Amino acid sequence: MAASHGTAEPPLPQFERQRVRFFWLLLSPVLAILAVVTLLPTIYLLITSFTPLSLATPGTAWNFSAPFANYELLLSDARLHNSLWVQAKLSFFTVILQLLFGLVVALLLNMRTPLMEALRSAFLVPMVLPPIVVAIIWKVLYSPDISPAWWLFQALGWSVQTPITSADWALTAIIIADTWEWFPFTMLIILAALSLMPEEQREAARIDGASSWQLTWFITLPYLRNTLLVAGLFRLIDSIKTFPLIYILTDGGPGTVTEVSNYYIFSQSFNFSYIGYSSAVTIVLLAITLVLSWVIIRVVAGDSRVD
Repeated sequence: MAASHGTAEPPLPQFERQRVRFFWLLLSPVLAILAVVTLLPTIYLLITSFTPLSLATPGTAWNFSAPFANYELLLSDARLHNSLWVQAKLSFFTVILQLLFGLVVALLLNMRTPLMEALRSAFLVPMVLPPIVVAIIWKVLYSPDISPAWWLFQALGWSVQTPITSADWALTAIIIADTWEWFPFTMLIILAALSLMPEEQREAARIDGASSWQLTWFITLPYLRNTLLVAGLFRLIDSIKTFPLIYILTDGGPGTVTEVSNYYIFSQSFNFSYIGYSSAVTIVLLAITLVLSWVIIRVVAGDSRVD
């Protein structure tokens, strides 16, 4: 008995220090790669935003004589302001529609009927296609000469203008294509949450006589609230990076009606070679994205503490 009490066990603090040291040793290669591919380019982007760098004058790469000139210029850049407004409209409608369609389809698939099980994989097709392929598909659908949809309209005697050449419908055409491409992403996130949802509350509500609509509205949707916020955050960040659809379908036009901030940065960088100014715009856009993300994360964290 005494011998058993005398057996020395390894000190827990020392073991924890070794475990943490081993953990960081394994993690260090990944952190190094992330630093190279994300942190260093971000630092260079920030430094460049304080210079008037242009590809036509490479010597301006380290010209810091007027470090805030680019930021002063973007305050009066009407085209930039228009691109931010277009971006806001695109992000708002695509995120809302993707969450709505993703929620509806996820609720249908969660019913686990034979038909829904058969369609489950079909709904993932848009998301797994390369973005450039999706853009080409919608380019064909929106082109009257080769579009099956336009052949149907002609057979019905309808005269419909292609939306990507109309100033009134070009942005709507982008929103439709982007929603089709990415609503499966929100659908998967919501399906995962539904698979973890406890059934006790729903069963109790069924016993009390609740209808399917009441179960969805008063039990399922409140349970999915944080999931919807997280999915909306992911899609908001991705919507700000929208590029292939606009590049292929409208090239920012007609005029500037589909020129979102991301495309405006591309235009300033590669069409006009204003690297310094486009870097400043990118930093501002990054700051806006971080603020919006922080607000959504705080809302989700606040709801979690309340729960």
